[in-house]
Amino acid sequence: MTSVKVGSLQKRLNGKSQIDQQAEAEKVGLSLPPTQLLLFGNPKAGTPLMVAEPTIALDLPLKVLAWEATDGKVWVSYNDPNYLKQRFSLSDELVKNIAIIAPLIHQALL
Repeated sequence: MTSVKVGSLQKRLNGKSQIDQQAEAEKVGLSLPPTQLLLFGNPKAGTPLMVAEPTIALDLPLKVLAWEATDGKVWVSYNDPNYLKQRFSLSDELVKNIAIIAPLIHQALL
């Protein structure tokens, strides 16, 4: 994924942080295909989830992984809100706070 696409995705998602995993690997003499971890969130959306289930803080802020496979294809991965709902026994009302992730990623990649 080009740095322009990653930057666009980061900006569109109101990104809080970006970790260039490839660059970190290179610092210790290891090789890794382009891999970027983007962290993003909104305290207004995430705080009610953490009040209801403090351990969801393990998955907040939300994360998106942009990575290049060995065949050169670029993939974007994230935890589906329904997975987080099940994992942390969240109510339908609370999961709405993070359900926007898929449409935001889709819009950012267009």
